[in-house]
Amino acid sequence: MKSVWAAIAVMALSLGAMSAAEARTRVGILRCYVEGGPSYVIGSAHDARCIFTGFGHRERYRGRVSRIGLDVGYTGKSEIVWAVYAPSTVYRGRALRGSYVGASGDIAVGLGGGASLLVGGNDRTFSLQPLSVKAETGVDLGLGVGDLELR
Repeated sequence: MKSVWAAIAVMALSLGAMSAAEARTRVGILRCYVEGGPSYVIGSAHDARCIFTGFGHRERYRGRVSRIGLDVGYTGKSEIVWAVYAPSTVYRGRALRGSYVGASGDIAVGLGGGASLLVGGNDRTFSLQPLSVKAETGVDLGLGVGDLELR
């Protein structure tokens, strides 16, 4: 029951972050290609390759996408695209490194999709908002607290 309340609290904070991000500047796009694999009822974790395009830069990151909460099934490779928001247009290279957390959900039966709204990175100053729905294949149902680790 504690994990359910924790998930609800994080989702509420994420929605608050969305309104805070409106005062921020859209600085680029983060596109992640996520490996497929099984989910384990209360969570999942998949490796990812990500590319950030913005500030006149193009940077590659290795990542790990995970979720705590309801997560049942198996998915193939997927692609997630986020709009990246920051408090200013001043950018230091590799600034997106770090951990992001927020609300996450998806569903797939054959073809499917989902979205995650995440906040984090350098001093929790970046906001990742879904630009397009996550495209995936497989059989999966997930809802909970999402995490993205970029390195």
